[in-house]
Amino acid sequence: MADIDTAFPSPGMLPHSAHWGVFQARLDRSGLIVQPHPDDPDPNPIIENFPGALDHPARVTQPMVRRGWLENGPGPDARRGRDEFVAMSWDEVLDRLAAELSRVKQSHGPEAIFGGSYGWSSAGRFHHAQSQVHRFLNTSLGGYVRSVNSYSAGASGVILPHILGSMDEVARRNVTWEQIVAHTDVVLAFGGMALKNSRVASGGISRHVERGAMHDAARRGCRFFCISPLRSDMPAEADARWLAIRPGADTALMLGLMHTLVAEGMHDRAFLDRYCDGWDRFEDYLVGRSDGQPKSAAWAAPKCDLAAAEIAELARSLPGKRVLVTVSHSLQRAEHGEQPVWAGAVLAAVLGQLGLPGGGYAYALGTLAHYGKRSNAVPVAALPQGTNGVKDFIPVARVADMLLHPGQSYAYNGQTRTYPRIRLAYWAGGNPFHHHQDLARLAMAFRQLDTFVVHEIAWTATARHADIVLPSTMTLEREDIGATPTDPLVVAMHRIAPPNGQARDDYDIFAALAGRLGTHEAFTEGRTSRQWLEHLYERTRAALRELGGEAPDFETFWRQGSLVLPQREDDGGILRAFRNDPAGAPLPTPSGKVQVSSPVVAGFGYADCPGHPAWLAPQDAPTDAHPLYLVANQPATKLHSQLDFGRHSAGAKRDGREVCTMHPDDAVARGIREGDIVRLSNGRGACLASAALSTDIRPGVVQLPTGAWYDPADRQDDGPPLCVHGNPNVLTRDAGTSSLAQGCTGQLTAVQAERYDGPLPAIRAFEPPVPGAR
Repeated sequence: MADIDTAFPSPGMLPHSAHWGVFQARLDRSGLIVQPHPDDPDPNPIIENFPGALDHPARVTQPMVRRGWLENGPGPDARRGRDEFVAMSWDEVLDRLAAELSRVKQSHGPEAIFGGSYGWSSAGRFHHAQSQVHRFLNTSLGGYVRSVNSYSAGASGVILPHILGSMDEVARRNVTWEQIVAHTDVVLAFGGMALKNSRVASGGISRHVERGAMHDAARRGCRFFCISPLRSDMPAEADARWLAIRPGADTALMLGLMHTLVAEGMHDRAFLDRYCDGWDRFEDYLVGRSDGQPKSAAWAAPKCDLAAAEIAELARSLPGKRVLVTVSHSLQRAEHGEQPVWAGAVLAAVLGQLGLPGGGYAYALGTLAHYGKRSNAVPVAALPQGTNGVKDFIPVARVADMLLHPGQSYAYNGQTRTYPRIRLAYWAGGNPFHHHQDLARLAMAFRQLDTFVVHEIAWTATARHADIVLPSTMTLEREDIGATPTDPLVVAMHRIAPPNGQARDDYDIFAALAGRLGTHEAFTEGRTSRQWLEHLYERTRAALRELGGEAPDFETFWRQGSLVLPQREDDGGILRAFRNDPAGAPLPTPSGKVQVSSPVVAGFGYADCPGHPAWLAPQDAPTDAHPLYLVANQPATKLHSQLDFGRHSAGAKRDGREVCTMHPDDAVARGIREGDIVRLSNGRGACLASAALSTDIRPGVVQLPTGAWYDPADRQDDGPPLCVHGNPNVLTRDAGTSSLAQGCTGQLTAVQAERYDGPLPAIRAFEPPVPGAR
């Protein structure tokens, strides 16, 4: 893994960074030209979404206010999401918004405000929209109701601290790709290790090493197993054996593997005795002493749709090898998503592998480019968000429940909590109509608000459901610092282009609002955007000076375009330390050991999340009416739904619609041919997509990635929606993973697929609303 070349950017180019990679760019008469970092061995082609995006018709070019809110004032409104908008000057819209913020605070308190932003809008550490809106709400209004956890890791982020430690410790500071190349014999990749996921990192990534690392490990003799209904969940370079498991059955397979190991005396009993707590209780369940049902390979086989002999053979091949168990985010984005996360850790313990270099358990390795990397030895910039005076929060995926059922109680991680009554939601830098499930229900939830405020670069479905839409700059139109704790390159993100239309930086919008609310000094601390960059950079510079390393001043850093930071040694994190010294470096669990069973979780009394890993049959499974599993995974051509109108994303669509992959056998049974338009449906809604036939997906499964902007055929209809663009979240279920974590279950649902022969509705997702007359 070569050192990073500091001869960046090239002459005539300016440096910049995105979550999908560091790049250089210039704007000339021919348009925007982008090039990846010259030392990136496997650049992410998503950077090709930038050309054409700066002045795309979908951009929000001026402040807009929904007519119903303007004429009738704040309050719940059934027209939200299907009303017309009125253009307004910046001064007037900010005056009106400041007055509304004051009204809500004075009448209902800051606990009636939800700061709903999600943190993936920009790789810049200052213009990080989530930090900006939270800082504003804290310093100007006294706080807000916040969300915790994430859509990507809602279940794992809660269960891992009960059994091993924080997700950061288990995912970020654990097994590295260098260790895998050097040491690993077998990788059991439950959910695979798709490059479309590991090519992305919050804060940016300068070198994408995952493809090369898998190639080098496989060439040395490491065997990869892609345990997924999709062969594409592992790159060809891994030369992986594909186990085409039934969706949602990974926990059953893990139990079948463990039962074989225990029944044949191949488990590491010494490791379990010394390093684990609660093995006996789990073993009673595993071998059937507690419920009369041994979780054998024969028991697991029909649940996984894999042969019992294949499961037993795989189990017998593992002892004596350096085995790494990985579990992708996708598995816990489903019903009972806590179970495969927990069972994967226990499988690694049964093999005695936890804490070994290149072995054990690396949750979500291959899911983000953060994971499997060394940490920087010095901190990187981060905008302080101030103090939130409101202590209330919700799990992030429960936003529709909160808005629809204020005052209702719900369970979460051993607590009984109550949904607050939210009057105003303030969103910047996120699109819940991408992340959330059951979009008809989400739209109904947003109609309960008094006021919905959105900062956006483009007319997403979220912007169309807002009352006040403020045009914000995109990353190429502002200066920032790109940095992340696990990439050594800090990037001076130069402005590549002027703001589009009347767009303003989020910081400038909030500063203007803070001035109207009498809190300008508290929000800005008297600094301009450039002065904030200088201030934030000083933390990194001071740490470099303390280490005795190169520590250029800000102007030098800005002029040279990037700075390479020193990184820490690859020490294996808390799991390695625990293995080496279990008494001196205990895990942060109640016993200080691996919680194979958890008395704490058992004490919560949740039937849908018992006190040890268990097989819990899914409720949202195929039926006669909806016989196919839908895998609604992350897209390869964009990050979430960002720049869906970009060149690279649009190029992968067919006649503007998303592509749905299905097995030829399922297609033939329905009279569907390659390129046909198919209608996927269930009781929640339907969507249209173009059919692609492939034997690299198991029969009985269709795959449609998320990310297509929600585009209902009839925005005035309150019935189940038909998304003509291909957004699968019209189909997915809005329900928590369990009472423990309340994470999202958007990965899997049941659908029917049929050829669509009717007139094709026009796609209007990227057409901006025409301003109405005042």
